[in-house]
Amino acid sequence: MSRDVRRLLIVHHTASPTLRELFETVRRGATTDEIEGVEVVTRAALRATAVDLFEADGVILGTPANIGYMSGALKHFFDTIYYPCLEETRRLPYALYVHGNNDTTGAVRAVESIASGLGWERAHHPVTVTGAPDKDDLAACWELGATLAATISPE
Repeated sequence: MSRDVRRLLIVHHTASPTLRELFETVRRGATTDEIEGVEVVTRAALRATAVDLFEADGVILGTPANIGYMSGALKHFFDTIYYPCLEETRRLPYALYVHGNNDTTGAVRAVESIASGLGWERAHHPVTVTGAPDKDDLAACWELGATLAATISPE
């Protein structure tokens, strides 16, 4: 791939219609026509690999909050990439969106702790949605995607 095109990786565990809506909105923001030079690649958390991260210039993580924690699928992703990516992906810009039925605090804390351990740099505050998303939640998801794409854009 030419270096005048940057790659934004979206790693997600989309286990519900609500998470599908958030994921699609994040992807629309990341692929907006207003930002050029960014290729968006999506991977389900159980299929994403260290190679996907090595090829990425930024990453967006999406997860449900399950029993006060990130999904097992996203945890599995981190378990498989942590040591291979520990040195290679330092300073990688990242962002996070989380959906929960009543609380997302533990999931956000867990993801941010691991991202910090990897040396990643938060490029956008986490978007957290509890219950059904409203128009402000969806606007925040769109902005998260667009912000990460703009952060890594070569333009």
